[in-house]
Amino acid sequence: MPNMDISLKEMMGIDGAVGAAVVDYSSGMALGVLGGSKDLDLQVAAAGNTEVVKAKLRTMDSLGLKDTIEDILISLGSQYHVIRPIAGRGGKGLFLYLALDRTRANLAMARHNLRAIEDKLDI
Repeated sequence: MPNMDISLKEMMGIDGAVGAAVVDYSSGMALGVLGGSKDLDLQVAAAGNTEVVKAKLRTMDSLGLKDTIEDILISLGSQYHVIRPIAGRGGKGLFLYLALDRTRANLAMARHNLRAIEDKLDI
């Protein structure tokens, strides 16, 4: 099973990827990052998207929804940001974060590939 470094490289191999991270949403800390740019600070993105995940979990709890988050998609003018909480095998409290360039990405394939990477990830 791939470790975090291999999984980050696989995430960056997804068409249109500009940044990838594995994030602990209890602390907001990125456990691993790859890519990014002067316009995309992955440490800041990890901390900020932690609040997105926590807010969605609180809302689901308030609504009494007994379900799990598959992924959260944020569509920006030039990018897609995909947040995928890790299910099973010690991944509780972690999520995969992938930033994509909209002009180069196929969102459906990116989500499919991210799911496959999550399934293989060994943390």
